[in-house]
Amino acid sequence: MKRKLDLKKVKVSRQREIAPGVFVLSFPRPWDFTAGQVIGISGHETAEARLYSIASGELDDEVDILYNINPEGKLTPWMAQLNTADTIWVSEPFGSFTGSGEAGWWIASGTGIAPFSAMFRTGLTAGKKLLHGGRDLKSFYFSEMFGPELGENYVRCCSREQGQDIYHGRLTQYLTELPDLPPSEKYYLCGSAEMVVDVRDILISRGIPFDHIISEIYF
Repeated sequence: MKRKLDLKKVKVSRQREIAPGVFVLSFPRPWDFTAGQVIGISGHETAEARLYSIASGELDDEVDILYNINPEGKLTPWMAQLNTADTIWVSEPFGSFTGSGEAGWWIASGTGIAPFSAMFRTGLTAGKKLLHGGRDLKSFYFSEMFGPELGENYVRCCSREQGQDIYHGRLTQYLTELPDLPPSEKYYLCGSAEMVVDVRDILISRGIPFDHIISEIYF
């Protein structure tokens, strides 16, 4: 998911580790964006940028980026060492994986929750159901934000551990067990290629029109 982009330098304002090896990096918002869009991030002006979904709301003063450390990667181990006032290079936002105020389903795995955090923080919550898949109970990033407002429309699917108010099983299993899925609503998918393909196949087999499925894959 690398791409050559025009980059500008910004200063880090905050860095938080919210789960083992998972961070939220923040910097002052230098431009407007639409919830669901991505930006390119690099450690150098001339280096190739890696794409990340914005996790903050459209009117927030800071841009939040959710990421996990890839031990074999060049960027994320470096990003995890950044402190306040350190600099990174970022592109302007772009992308068409954007939300709306209509009823719909947000379906994510892992850090694929980021664009739905942006949509949530922008206020696009009416009629939404959020499904988040993770391997363990520490995988449900921003659950303290989603839970109180979405209530029973926020479903966490955990494949390896059990917990209170947690569906024990894979996200795909949860979807296949639902008695019905509304064909008139939109389904937004964000996560690994495997998850997106598997969920899309399930939705289509359950009668969801192909053009009602909007997806974004991260690598």
